[in-house]
Amino acid sequence: MTELNNQVFVDTEDTVRGKSTMVAVNVGLIANMFLAAIKTTIGIMGHSPALLADGINSTSDVAYGLVVAIFMRLSRKPADREHPFGHSQFESIAALVVGAFVMTTAVGIFWDAVNTIFDELSGQVVSSKASPITLWVALFTVGLKIGLFYYTRLIGKKQNSIAVTALAYDHRNDIFAASAALVGIALGRAGLSWVDPLAAAIVALVILRTGIQILRESASDLMDTLPEDDFERRVSAVLKDIPGILRLEAVFVHRFGPYLVMNITINVDGAISVAEGDQIASEAEKRLRTSIDFLQTVHIHYHPLQ
Repeated sequence: MTELNNQVFVDTEDTVRGKSTMVAVNVGLIANMFLAAIKTTIGIMGHSPALLADGINSTSDVAYGLVVAIFMRLSRKPADREHPFGHSQFESIAALVVGAFVMTTAVGIFWDAVNTIFDELSGQVVSSKASPITLWVALFTVGLKIGLFYYTRLIGKKQNSIAVTALAYDHRNDIFAASAALVGIALGRAGLSWVDPLAAAIVALVILRTGIQILRESASDLMDTLPEDDFERRVSAVLKDIPGILRLEAVFVHRFGPYLVMNITINVDGAISVAEGDQIASEAEKRLRTSIDFLQTVHIHYHPLQ
């Protein structure tokens, strides 16, 4: 009955969590579609390489936003025979996709910006001043992205979703990118035409840094890196007051998307019965589930203390 209740709880939690994360993904996707269209169009018509670069960045956001939406839906599939712990690791794969798209976009923007700066400084190209509307579009982007960043980060932390958190990082990245574009456009209009493409290059470096950060975190998740350095100490603190547990022997944790599957070994008195050992293990499982967030399954082995 305990296993059934736990499964019902996890399924209900997955449903609520899935709806919340999908709303965050879809809101970001719609916003990026709007920004990609307006920044690319105004960047070309308003003669602003920085705003155009930021528009290309938003276009890539739309592309991987669609991929993330698909992967997030796949992660909500229930457990089956081939995947007994569910499909939640699709979230980590989605984060890897985000990181790869971000880094590829950064390299493309940076290369184009460097070429534009060279042409400006060598006199091969005489650029026009950016239109005033480009300033307003960049300023609007900053404001919108600040709101999206705080909203998406809140959902990502609350639901422990690495994919949504990756999107929050990208929104934050867009704040810096749009701010750099805003400064570059302003200085370009003041007569320093080479500053506009320079701002595009700075945008690219900020984007690249974010992509590397996303890849590192998603790779750590897929490689079963422990959630925290002191995780074993946390487990020990939860179990120390349980009568019958003489020592915590080993702790192994596996990640499955946002959830944790834990295998621990405890030492008990070798003279107690199997039933008494099972009672101690059940109490330990109960306390761990209460104390550790997103703990999906815990397997407890008990050995006699040598």
